[in-house]
Parts: sequence; C-alpha cells; structure tokens
Amino acid sequence: MRFEPTRLAGAWLLHPERFEDDRGHFARTYCREEFVTHGLDPDYPQANVSFNRRRGTLRGMHLQLPPHEEGKLVRCSRGAIWDVIVDLRPGSATERQWIAAELSAQNGIQLFVPKGFAHGFLTLRDDTEVSYLMSTSYQPDAAHGYSYDDPAFGIDWPEEVVVISDKDRELPPYDAAAHRDLLQEGSV
Repeated sequence: MRFEPTRLAGAWLLHPERFEDDRGHFARTYCREEFVTHGLDPDYPQANVSFNRRRGTLRGMHLQLPPHEEGKLVRCSRGAIWDVIVDLRPGSATERQWIAAELSAQNGIQLFVPKGFAHGFLTLRDDTEVSYLMSTSYQPDAAHGYSYDDPAFGIDWPEEVVVISDKDRELPPYDAAAHRDLLQEGSV
C-alpha cells in the first residue's frame, strides 16, 4: 500500500498496490506493521458494511463522543462514494476544515479517518457497498453528528442528495462551544 497524507493531520488516503493478471487483481487492504510504521492505530475490534440501493444516498456526518471516539478505515467495495471528513478536534490547525475523496471498487483507494473527525459519504452509483474497520466498538449513547449541509463546514457535495434518513436529516448544525462542551463531558 502507498500511504498518502492529506492536508488534515492524521488523515490518510491509502492506495493499493494491485498485482494484475488474466484472473483479475490482488491487493492488500490492511497491514498492521504498515499502520504502526505510519503512527496509525492498528487495532480494529469491529467491522461494518453499508449497502446503499440508490445513487445520491447520503450518510453522515457522524462521530462518536468521548470516551468512545473512533477511528475508521473506509473502503468502497462496490460502486463509488464521495467520502468526506471534517476535522472537529478543538485547537487543531485545521479545525472545521474538510477533505473529500472518491472511493470506488475500481480505484480501491481507502480513507483513514482519525478520532475526532466527523465522517459522511454520498453514493455516486446505485448498489454501492462501503466497508469500515472501526477502532472502537459502537456505543449508541456516544453517537452524534452534524448536518451534512451546515454552512460552518461548507462541504461541496458533487451531486444532489436524493436519499437521507430522518435521523441524518435532523442532525443539528455545528456550534463550536456546544461541541467543546460535549467533548468535555467525557462520558455520555
């Protein structure tokens, strides 16, 4: 794998090194030693998959609150997504800034999302499947998020949102002071 740092400290794009022949290709998608070498958390006690029937499905912007913050390794195993992360680490030089990358089954690129970031994606094709490795087991009481179209982030989504859950549609706008208070509470 080739590790490409992003402009948001701690977030990486991982490019597979594909070995192709007449059968197709082979690529490694995870290597504990390489994660350790790059200073990334190598432990993933949970794996998730998200299947999305329609192009234009939005999921996000999600995060887990302390003490259950989670890092993620996100991979699109079928179809394509516009994957977005927002740095919500108080005091970070890139606080409230975002990056996006197209992840697809064809390009094989993965996104490493550090703890303290909100994450979401928009499907770019019908029948898209997204796989995640999670650094922490999901804790429903720590689940939180912010509105995907919040002007505080100014995310440039490449297509119209066609499908979104009621829960995601009702996520609150970001408020820096309220967010810091949530983080200070430590346990929800």
